[in-house]
Amino acid sequence: MILPWKAVSPIGIYNLLPKTNCKKCEEENCMAFAVKLVNMETKLEKCTPLLEEEKYKESYKKLKEILRPLVREIIIGNQKRTVKIGGEYVMNRHELTYINPAPIAIDVDDEMSEEEVIKRVKFINDFTYEYISKILKLDLIAVRSVSNDPKRFKKTVKIVTENTDLPLILCSLNPEVVEAGLSILDGSKPLIYAATKENWKEMAGLALTHKCPLTVFSPSDLKMLISLAKALLDYGIEDLALDPGTFFGDGLRTSVDAFTMLRWKACNEGFELTQFPLVGTPITAWLTNGSSADKAWWEALTASTLLTRYANLLIMHSIEAWSLLPSVIWRFNLYTDPRKPVAVTPQLKLIRNPDAWSPIMVTGNFALTYYLVSGDMESAKIDCYLLVIDTEGIAVECAVPGKRFTPENIADLIKSFECERLVEHRILVIPGKAARLSGDIEDATGWRVLVGPPDSADIAKFTSKWNETIEEIKLGKEE
Repeated sequence: MILPWKAVSPIGIYNLLPKTNCKKCEEENCMAFAVKLVNMETKLEKCTPLLEEEKYKESYKKLKEILRPLVREIIIGNQKRTVKIGGEYVMNRHELTYINPAPIAIDVDDEMSEEEVIKRVKFINDFTYEYISKILKLDLIAVRSVSNDPKRFKKTVKIVTENTDLPLILCSLNPEVVEAGLSILDGSKPLIYAATKENWKEMAGLALTHKCPLTVFSPSDLKMLISLAKALLDYGIEDLALDPGTFFGDGLRTSVDAFTMLRWKACNEGFELTQFPLVGTPITAWLTNGSSADKAWWEALTASTLLTRYANLLIMHSIEAWSLLPSVIWRFNLYTDPRKPVAVTPQLKLIRNPDAWSPIMVTGNFALTYYLVSGDMESAKIDCYLLVIDTEGIAVECAVPGKRFTPENIADLIKSFECERLVEHRILVIPGKAARLSGDIEDATGWRVLVGPPDSADIAKFTSKWNETIEEIKLGKEE
């Protein structure tokens, strides 16, 4: 039994490391590496002496046990691309953070035409959405057998593999169909979906032969799900995922209860037979009657709910952007480390079409601040330069007293981006909430400072003041 996770002391980890400060892990010393291990910011295998030198063999085993997640991590994929599911340490993200964002798979089936399969695969491959400076994508393709014909399924799997290198899920309850799909996937590790009380021995044989992870499926029967997991573990299958059934509408509560109970048993009671990734199938919303829009709506709602309630992988059908975006955006937010503010890269951003007399406005790199400020500038149709300084992802009103919004940071970026070459003036516009630093910023940069509005929504009104200032400068030059 693996006991519930407790915060690990960096000293305890450090004492088991080689303590040679060899920097092979790309950290300054072994203590820095230990701290990152505790914070789940690096991998133990980066300490190569632990793996290569016999004298550290026992230390490596102890460290692996100490750092082992409560929910087993499973790798799905091929030589080109892989995804990880599970690998979680805690039930609630505020206790630590969630480690592996739940991959989202979109399905194709073997009764679709070749053209339709290729079209859907292309959509899955090409799907991207930029959100808070991050590119959100889809992760896998679930190939479903609707025909129950091994030959048709094999042909569909072949079409998919010829058009993408995304990891696959092979979906059928018929072992012969799954075997046909596996026959052309040498060297890959697709997820097999799924083993049931009727077929588990045959599916276990396929998983062992092809060294693939296996999903256990037992809707509305947790006792059977646990019993199957135990039988498969005894059979030698370690890479398991659990699907307790996904229901929608009035049945959604049943799914939420099952997912919650399984994760509770894994994280808070250390029950080994539940310490596997959980698979959700919001695609089941398409089994009901109703319009496509209604089905896609229920699918999106179910997906977001299961992401919240511990699903480590989702299988979906809709390729409507309005249906997918709630899931990919919510997943991004849910798997953002709550210990670290969401930040954008320090930069000099051009808003619209600035020229030599456009303002250089300064803000911090807290993502929400950045997108609000740049959005308000775009809406107000202001041509300007936006200098985004590193405040470690902290909002301006907190970064100023916390000494993260500093004159030195601003001066360094001005030099880095050669701002003096961009404009004829030497004026910076700082946020109203940083007004008290105006004198220090002038001293550090040698530039004149104008204090902008406290709220970026008032930037449009501020432009009249800017225009007056520039007219004064131009007039002075003419005189």
